[in-house]
Amino acid sequence: MNPQASLIFAASLLLGTTITISSNHWIMAWTGLEINTLAILPLISKSHHPRAIEAATKYFLTQAAASALVLFASMTNAWHTGQWDITQLTHPTSCLILTSAIAMKLGLVPFHFWFPEVLQGSPLTTGLLLSTIMKLPPITLLYMTSPSLNPTLLTILAILSAALGGWMGLNQTQIRKILAFSSISHLGWMAIIIIYNPKLTLLNFYLYAMMTATVFLTLNTIKVLKLSTLMTAWTKIPSLNAMLLLTLLSLAGLPPLTGFLPKWLIIQELTKQEMAPAATLISLLSLLSLFFYLRLAYCTTITLPPHTTNHMKQWRINKPTNITIAILTTVSIMLLPISPMILTIV
Repeated sequence: MNPQASLIFAASLLLGTTITISSNHWIMAWTGLEINTLAILPLISKSHHPRAIEAATKYFLTQAAASALVLFASMTNAWHTGQWDITQLTHPTSCLILTSAIAMKLGLVPFHFWFPEVLQGSPLTTGLLLSTIMKLPPITLLYMTSPSLNPTLLTILAILSAALGGWMGLNQTQIRKILAFSSISHLGWMAIIIIYNPKLTLLNFYLYAMMTATVFLTLNTIKVLKLSTLMTAWTKIPSLNAMLLLTLLSLAGLPPLTGFLPKWLIIQELTKQEMAPAATLISLLSLLSLFFYLRLAYCTTITLPPHTTNHMKQWRINKPTNITIAILTTVSIMLLPISPMILTIV
């Protein structure tokens, strides 16, 4: 892609995200969401492959429908209360419509069908943007409206997302689809706690974005898209593959890695709110996603010779590992010991 065009799209993404997260008025928030959608579409379809065009079309239709619902919810609220302020969303119908719209934007169950397909049709770098930056504006809107939202509805959406995200990722062989279902599962954890402790949702999102960025950038470095090619990629950069194993286990939420921190805090907060059954259920459902993370980790490093795959060995890459990946990997693995300091900042 032309560098000038890439610069314009990247600047538009930053602009759209900034407008949405810093706005108080619904129309400005909606404008930011639209700028974001239009900026990411060329990045999804830049390969001109039929699957990429299909992914861009699905993404556009879903996001357009969700944006229309956001506008409809804000207009209904303004009609009944005379308020266009985002934090003044008080009408129950508007709250329900907005929850559906944000669920559609994020890819929460039952509005999740577009996300794995779009991620599968996108390049890895665009997939990283879709999984991290594009999720920030809708989560910010949820954060700002959280006092007015329906707790029962969000808990149901969250538990369904954790269940389906884990269950549907079990039989996938395409890594981008596995990461899409992983994202849906993580969004379930964020949605269940947003009403009771919104700051925990943001902490979970930041840590998830960091770990996902590490995985996507590592896969982009070793040029891997399927489980079968991941099995033989260990010869390219063995040290990076060992780190990928730890990052995947961190994404699964195993102690003593960074990914355990948000799950631990969310379970603790749910127990304080007398929601022990929901905490137990979502913890058990996260075992489903643990299975496919372990399978990815197994394919990454443990299938060393003598194994039965009939692939040729890959050439080792001599170029040094990107400093960004090195920093992200370190942070994705080693933040748990300094969790008290993180909590004082949050």
